Amino acid sequence: MGLPLWLPKGARLRETLVEFLKKVQEAYGYLQVVTPHIGNKKLYETSGHWEKYGKDSFQPIETPEEGELFMLKPMNCPHHCEIYASRPRSYRELPLRLAEFGTVYRYEQSGELHGLTRVRGFTQDDAHIFCRPDQVKEEFKKVIDIVLYIFKVLKFEDYVAQISLRDPEKPEKYFGTDEQWELAERSIIEAAAEKELKTITELGEAAFYGPKLDFMVRDAIGRKWQLGTIQVDYQLPNRFELEYIGSDNQPHRPVMIHRAPFGSLERFVAVLIEHTAGDFPLWLTPEQVIVLPIGERFEQYAHQVSLNLRNLGIRASVDDRNETIGKKIRDAEVAKYPFMLIIGEKEAESNSVSIRKRKEGDIGSMTATDFSEFIKQEIEKELA
Repeated sequence: MGLPLWLPKGARLRETLVEFLKKVQEAYGYLQVVTPHIGNKKLYETSGHWEKYGKDSFQPIETPEEGELFMLKPMNCPHHCEIYASRPRSYRELPLRLAEFGTVYRYEQSGELHGLTRVRGFTQDDAHIFCRPDQVKEEFKKVIDIVLYIFKVLKFEDYVAQISLRDPEKPEKYFGTDEQWELAERSIIEAAAEKELKTITELGEAAFYGPKLDFMVRDAIGRKWQLGTIQVDYQLPNRFELEYIGSDNQPHRPVMIHRAPFGSLERFVAVLIEHTAGDFPLWLTPEQVIVLPIGERFEQYAHQVSLNLRNLGIRASVDDRNETIGKKIRDAEVAKYPFMLIIGEKEAESNSVSIRKRKEGDIGSMTATDFSEFIKQEIEKELA
């Protein structure tokens, strides 16, 4: 059906990615917002999305009493324009960076659906930056920095930045003036050059409202995916009549930058699974620690260790099956737990744990408190 169901481990992975990016965005001055899953059709007519993508959207539903037409939202950006327009704005407020993990819906044909990479309902790590024209390039470069940090942390090293421009042979496909497009395209080209990105240029790949920079990532088995995207837009601020009062005390039109470093959580997770073969970095893996009691009489202490770790923000669980310790270790290796804590008589008596690291084997013993500090330091190294 193209409407994914996230099981517990997948949901935990997803939420960890969300919290990771929220922290990054907060450091860059983004404000988190939430918008509805549905909107009035008139909103998407104003934005131009109905004209361009109406046939690919879930069709409007008429309200029984008042005859209004509502539809599942195909995009988050019109709603962010509404938030911007909710009160007068000053040039001193800009850039205004609004971020949302917003779920959108597109009616993909059943034959086009494919796992998590092509679905009908997906969540974008969406944000829209409303800025003055003189701020566009600097804001664009800051978004590039966010994308590059994400790729560094997740070890996406084989990528190219695609500069997606309009097709000069088909001007009817795009909104706006030649001057606006030239300004937007020049900002992207200069920002990419100043960041020394490896780029390619593709004509005809721009959005209908503006050019964009798409990050094309090659996964571990050689397939190429579009993940992060950054777009410059002079059109939606004009269509929604957005304004700010400048230093000259006159109204001016802001420029809008659309950006989604992950692209969508669904596609990003799919590519990440393929890229890592499920061997996620410690900070991201759904289950970081498995506690393995050697026998039934050590289970109480094992559960106490696990609870203490969870209270400290470490994702831990206990394997208390009636199996040999050898089988528990083998199963934990196959399940790709980064750390295994062996609990026996010596550990229970000394209030300690014996640590086994995946792929490396035994790395020594320490108290449960010291282990929690150790694992937090390991996570900090990955995110540095």
